Amino acid sequence: MNDNRTRLLRAAADLFARKGFHATGMSDLEKATGLGRSSLYHYFSNKEEMLFEITTRYLRELVALGERLLGEEMPAEQRLRRFSRAVMRSVADDLSELTVCFREMHAVTGDNRQALLDLHRQYEGVWARILSAGFDSGEFEQTDALSVKAVLGMHHYSYLWLRPDGHRSPEAIAESFCDLILNGLKNPDA
Repeated sequence: MNDNRTRLLRAAADLFARKGFHATGMSDLEKATGLGRSSLYHYFSNKEEMLFEITTRYLRELVALGERLLGEEMPAEQRLRRFSRAVMRSVADDLSELTVCFREMHAVTGDNRQALLDLHRQYEGVWARILSAGFDSGEFEQTDALSVKAVLGMHHYSYLWLRPDGHRSPEAIAESFCDLILNGLKNPDA
């Protein structure tokens, strides 16, 4: 990705997370990036286009990773732990983006809104398939939509309290999450 485009998206994510999408003006983005207005419009036609990119980039990456993990032969617990660690690393590395995604996704409109909602469904589906694959292999108990929502909430609402430089790494937090999840999922007969 172009360095100026990347810098613009990072600055927009930081500003949208701190000030809110609607309260952030193009002049704020100019000041934060040092780019002129014409440069901003060179990369994005409007603020909502930036918002869409911010709210979808990490989801696209995680869906792709989840699909790769689902395509690999491995024990269900290992797949769950690998995906959980990747999600928590993404939350830590892209905290502003995740904050924007949860707080500002309502500001995405039209076709982009539908695309964003579809991407969220795909992402949730990856989690559902990871848990379901564990049931299919006999390693996990059967789960339902509520279980998937619980796992999603556990991981994603960490954006409210996670500190990337905290005393526990995102991966260590993911391991704790998986221990909690697996206590409820592991098939006692496996």
